[in-house]
Amino acid sequence: MDHDWTLIGKAIWLICLVAWAVIRWVPNRRSRHVAIARTSRTPSERFSMAMSSAGLGIVPAIWVFSGWPAALDFSPQPLIVVAGAILFAASLRMFRITHKALGAMWSHSLDLRKDHRLVTTGIYEKVRHPMYTAFWLWALAQTLLLSNWLAAFAGVIGFGTLFFLRVGQEEAMMEERFGQDYRDYRARTKRLVPGIF
Repeated sequence: MDHDWTLIGKAIWLICLVAWAVIRWVPNRRSRHVAIARTSRTPSERFSMAMSSAGLGIVPAIWVFSGWPAALDFSPQPLIVVAGAILFAASLRMFRITHKALGAMWSHSLDLRKDHRLVTTGIYEKVRHPMYTAFWLWALAQTLLLSNWLAAFAGVIGFGTLFFLRVGQEEAMMEERFGQDYRDYRARTKRLVPGIF
């Protein structure tokens, strides 16, 4: 029975990963048609991107497809796997809403597009970083879906590294670009969760 839930957790994680790639495909294509006016791809940014990619994608994929490292496997609980599926579904919904609000202003790195505008509508009316909220939901879902200590927690460590190294730089970049408009926006919104954080 444990083996079945392990496979179910792996399958859900893999399906959600593919769904995320599909959600990202169109915005990625559209944003490439808008020139980057300013970028901040420092060694720290490159390191944090690598950590996030490894934690949310590479490390869990190695375990999903090879079973390595089996010594760190544990028995999955059905309700925990179901909760993970719900969290990942919420993450995908948040990705979709965020991409819709950002349009061509989206970038996977610390970039400002030509004629960049400050997006404060839709989901951005309540939260400054809903994309990060979506990634945190993914990282938490991964801890519930994957029954291997390394694969499960790699996302929290990997994305956590990106978040804590990047969010301050991103907000400073936005404040420099938009000045008082961004300071006013920051004062009336939360970083990740409306009304809380």
